Amino acid sequence: MVAALPAATLKSILTYHVLPAVRQASDLRAAPQSNQATLYAFDGKPADLAVNTSQSSVTITDAALTTANVTAPDVAASNGVIHAIDKVLVPPGVLNIVQMAQVNPQLSSLVSAVVSANLQGTLSGSGPFTVFAPTNTAFSAAPSGLSSQQLAKVLTYHVLGSQVLASQIPFGAPMTTLASQTIAINAGTPPTISDTTATPARITATDVRASNGVIHVIDKVLIPAL
Repeated sequence: MVAALPAATLKSILTYHVLPAVRQASDLRAAPQSNQATLYAFDGKPADLAVNTSQSSVTITDAALTTANVTAPDVAASNGVIHAIDKVLVPPGVLNIVQMAQVNPQLSSLVSAVVSANLQGTLSGSGPFTVFAPTNTAFSAAPSGLSSQQLAKVLTYHVLGSQVLASQIPFGAPMTTLASQTIAINAGTPPTISDTTATPARITATDVRASNGVIHVIDKVLIPAL
């Protein structure tokens, strides 16, 4: 798998695993929750890793919102220190939207639905897109028995044909989706999305940056007019 990666992609992934200073485990534990800048730059600045040492173990959350555990800290080297982890960290802006969803276990139902509706090619395209991604829990509470045409409409109702970061959301204004129907995002903590139902979806995570757009995670499947 590693051999199949382009050299530039492999470099981005590897530099995302490196901090430009020595950080012993004791240094990381001094701040139970911290963002650590890496050698990988995205959008003109170093990309961060979220390090959490508030529990008994040290965990690292990457740009795909997946978590690695430190399994062997403080492995001394002549020019620094190594902390062994149990997964590959995924940087922002390297994988496309479909791939970013594929690496996050909490979005596996979304990935299956996208494949069933044959939309993986579209969402792997150049974009840019904004995808409001329901979690597996959200899909478990969604209506079942949809036809393939209805499923495609539901899924495209979660997609904007442009990149809208969290800081760019036009709260209260209707936004047209790829299903040619509108949604509206309401300001709040957390923000919510109004669809055709009485219950809005809550945005639980924002700005998961892909190579062809951005993902915002939501806790409900949005339902268009079918």
